[in-house]
Amino acid sequence: MEYEKQFRGALEALKKEGNYRVFADIKRERGNFPNAKRISEDGAKDIKVWCSNDYLGMGQNPAVIKAMHDAIDAVGAGSGGTRNIAGTTHYHVELEAELADLHNKGAALLFTSGYVANEAALSTLVQLLPGCVIFSDEKNHASMIQGIRQGGGPKRIWRHNDLGHLEELLSEYPEDTPKIIAFESVYSMDGDIAPIGAICDLAEKYNALTYLDEVHAVGLYGARGGGVAERDGVMDRVDIIEGTLAKGYGLMGGYIAATADICDSVRSYASGFIFTTSIAPAIAAGALASVRYLKESNTERQQHQERARTLKKRLTSSGLPVLENPSHIVPVMVGDPVRCKGLTDALMDRFGIYVQPINYPTVPRGEERIRLTPGPTHNDEEMDYLVEALNTLWADMALERAA
Repeated sequence: MEYEKQFRGALEALKKEGNYRVFADIKRERGNFPNAKRISEDGAKDIKVWCSNDYLGMGQNPAVIKAMHDAIDAVGAGSGGTRNIAGTTHYHVELEAELADLHNKGAALLFTSGYVANEAALSTLVQLLPGCVIFSDEKNHASMIQGIRQGGGPKRIWRHNDLGHLEELLSEYPEDTPKIIAFESVYSMDGDIAPIGAICDLAEKYNALTYLDEVHAVGLYGARGGGVAERDGVMDRVDIIEGTLAKGYGLMGGYIAATADICDSVRSYASGFIFTTSIAPAIAAGALASVRYLKESNTERQQHQERARTLKKRLTSSGLPVLENPSHIVPVMVGDPVRCKGLTDALMDRFGIYVQPINYPTVPRGEERIRLTPGPTHNDEEMDYLVEALNTLWADMALERAA
């Protein structure tokens, strides 16, 4: 086999169908978000970031930055290894306690990312519950799908947020069959929200555990940032909550929160936890400061929701095809991978607006889009400029507007 030819062919196939991904080389400016600079051969260009998952700008929060500096000064840079060898510090212990408190659970367990948390936890839960059937929403994140697949047990896919279909599948199994219902709260590409309470009703009726991915909701919803389950008053009914520190909290890392026995079982059996170096103490310290801050402050959450509502209204008023949803996610539909990439290139090159194209496999073919994430620091003038730029390009590229 001509190995290099094979790799080149695989890359050319992606480029031909418009799904080859190019990373923008940018440098953010501390304390000046969403301003950044794009670095290229031509030098540095001022841009505005409109696609960050640091939804509340907590990666720029002075309390978070100070906590990270203090941790580096106190203990140095790296964690020292896996949690089992030398990688558990007091920052990790404190953060897990803070996350358990956030979700009113007996314990929490840290992972290096939300992806790893889902993959490790779901695969391990299946292995610890012989004969367990997982009921997975069809739009679950790739990390959940991979964890379920890696677990090797039987799975049933239920139509997205379709309670009738979920109940139909659950009813096919005896009550004593171990079951896990795996789903998300905020689905990050469409922005719709799961009926968590009603899913918990079915879980109780059919003797199933619930596994809820709240990565696009923690920090953003609820009186203390506990997510949609907290906002809806059903957090105590969810068995296992998975979250991230990389979005609403502005850092990196993932976690699960559940009973002490569930967390301890995953800690003791999950290879994705056992054999992975723990997050750096400075990151744990920054995340700890961020979680504590957002437990007390609702200002950022309120501003974030207002900014999302305002941008959706302005885009819709201009006839741009915004996908309606009840969350903070602002998808604007394009429907073609090549034109979607062309749109985002033009936004960057002509207008200094940084938005990444969302193409397959992140979304199904034919549902390509841009995904805007307005935050507390995006002002009205920047919104006006964004809407004007999109209107200009929609006309120049003859893109389809809302019906």
